[in-house]
Amino acid sequence: QVHVVESGGGLVQPGGSLSLSCTASGSISSIVLMGWYRQAPGKQRELVAEIPSGGNTHYADSVKGRFTLSRDGAKNTMYLQMNSLEAEDTAVYYCHVGHLSGSAYGSSWGQGTQVTVSS
Repeated sequence: QVHVVESGGGLVQPGGSLSLSCTASGSISSIVLMGWYRQAPGKQRELVAEIPSGGNTHYADSVKGRFTLSRDGAKNTMYLQMNSLEAEDTAVYYCHVGHLSGSAYGSSWGQGTQVTVSS
């Protein structure tokens, strides 16, 4: 079983910054990729950013230049630094982990953490 735990989030004013973190643990042989998705009320879940192991980070156009994704492979932990936040960034942010457990590929999600950008 794989556990994905997010932390961070909260309430911030427009133009402010927040940092999210995500740690995966459990029956993981290796992590294939880690990423953040978000879902705003009434909207579909969308990709924010993801980083494959040994690959380049991909960002949604809406967050390029404002969000930075980084990863600590030794700790199976990923960080999302969010700067210049806008009201449109308000959403529940979910961590996604693609992993190998033995030879089997698995996809695990965190519970989500709320980010609210409001004055």
